[in-house]
Amino acid sequence: MKILLAFLLCGILFFCCWPLAIILLIAWPFIWLLSLPFRIVAVVIEAILALFKAVLFLPARLLGNPHPRP
Repeated sequence: MKILLAFLLCGILFFCCWPLAIILLIAWPFIWLLSLPFRIVAVVIEAILALFKAVLFLPARLLGNPHPRP
């Protein structure tokens, strides 16, 4: 759905202002490459937080929960 919306917006941009659309098509791979390290850092931070949560809730899981979630 996001790809279809992006394609539709690019088509509208191309219809309204084609030089800006061409610049966007050329610049998009470079913008994606610049954002890649930030995505990797976000994945690492998410994994560290998941590990911290698992360690924090380990005693409760070992003792058992009398009211399990559905």
